Amino acid sequence: MPVGYLWTVVFIAAGTLFALAPVRRPRPLAAVSFRIGLVIGELPFVALAWILLWTAVAFAQEDIHAPASWATVASAAVTAAGLAVVVTRGWRGRAAVERALAEGLGPDWRKAITPDTAAGLRRRRPLARILLRPFAGRPRGVVRVANLPYGTAGRRHRIDVYHHHSRPTNAPVLIHLHGGGYHGGRKSKHSMPLLYRLASLGWVCVSANYRLRPDVEHPEHLIDAKRVIAWVHEHGDAYGADPATLFMAGSSAGGHLAALAALTPGDPALQPGFEAADTSVTAVIGLNGYYGPYYGRGPESSPSTHITADAPPFLLVHGDRDTEVPVAIARRFAADLRGASVATVVYAELPGAQHAFDLFHSLRFEAVVDGVEAFAGWVLSTRRVPEPPRPTIS
Repeated sequence: MPVGYLWTVVFIAAGTLFALAPVRRPRPLAAVSFRIGLVIGELPFVALAWILLWTAVAFAQEDIHAPASWATVASAAVTAAGLAVVVTRGWRGRAAVERALAEGLGPDWRKAITPDTAAGLRRRRPLARILLRPFAGRPRGVVRVANLPYGTAGRRHRIDVYHHHSRPTNAPVLIHLHGGGYHGGRKSKHSMPLLYRLASLGWVCVSANYRLRPDVEHPEHLIDAKRVIAWVHEHGDAYGADPATLFMAGSSAGGHLAALAALTPGDPALQPGFEAADTSVTAVIGLNGYYGPYYGRGPESSPSTHITADAPPFLLVHGDRDTEVPVAIARRFAADLRGASVATVVYAELPGAQHAFDLFHSLRFEAVVDGVEAFAGWVLSTRRVPEPPRPTIS
C-alpha cells in the first residue's frame, strides 16, 4: 500500500465531505471542518489535479495490486465525483449573483450603467487564473503603498493603499476592513482579488488594520473605522481618490464594522477628536458578514439598530453553508434594511459557500467580484447628485 497516496486520498476526501456537508458540532471538529472544507470548497480544481496526479503515480509505480490499494483507488474515484459537485456549486454562484442583482436593481439594471463607470458582469470567466493562479497576486499595473499610519496605535493603525500606476484623478474609493472576529486578522488577507480588480480599473482601494480584542472593545474598533474614512477625506487626493465617492466594504467582523460605520455617519460620540470629519459613505459591501450584537453588548452594537430611511445602498453576499456566521443572520439583516431603508439592498446567497469564501481567486469569488463591480457601477450611475443650496432671500 503506497502510504503517501493513501493519506492524500484521505485528506482530500475528508475536505470534500466537509465542503459538501460542513460540520457544526462539536466545536473542535467544526473548526477542522471549516478550515479543510473551505480550502477544498474554493480550490476544487487544485484538489482534483492533486488526487489524479497521485493516482497516476501509484499506477505508474505498480503499487496498485492489493485489495487495500484498490479500495483507495475507489475512494479516490468517489472523491473526484464529490469534487465535481463542489465545482458545480461554485459555478452556480454566478447565477445567484446575477439573480440577486436583477431582484435588487431591477431586470434592466445593465442599461442604467454609464460607460464611464464599471462595465458590469463580465462575459468571460478568467479560468486560467482560477485554475493556475488561485492565490491572489498583485497585477503589474497596480501599485501598493504600504503601512501608511492613520492613528497612533502602531501597526494596528496602518493602511495599505492600492491604485493604478497611471494615478487617475477623482477615482472612486473602496475601504476594506478585514475579518477575524475582532481578535485576529490583517489588512493583506481578505478580499485581495476584489481590491486588485478595482484598483486595476482605476479605483483607489484602502485596506485597513484596526485595533483588536482584548486590547480594546466596542466602540473602539468602530472609531478606528471612522478614522480611516476621515483619513481618506484628508489625504486621499494625494493618491487620486475622490472621497465624495466612497464605498465601505468588510469581511466577517469587518462586515459588521463596515455596516456600523456606514449607518452612523457624523456621530460625534464615535469620532472623538475628529467630530467635524465627514464620515458618510456612498454604499456598503458586506462579504460573509456578521450583523448581530457585539460580544455580550446590547442592541446598540448591532447594525440593525442604526438603520434609518436614508441608509446608503447595501450589497450583502453570504454563503448558505457558512458555519461561522449562520446565513440566517445575513437574511435577517437584509430584511431589516429593506424594511427601514429606501435605498437599494442587494442580497446574494451563494450555493455551497462556506465562511471566508473571499480568500482565493475561485469560481465563486470571481463571480462575486464581478457582482461588486456591477453593483458599484449601478450606484455610481444612478445616485443623485446633491443640489447646491439656494440663496436665502431676505
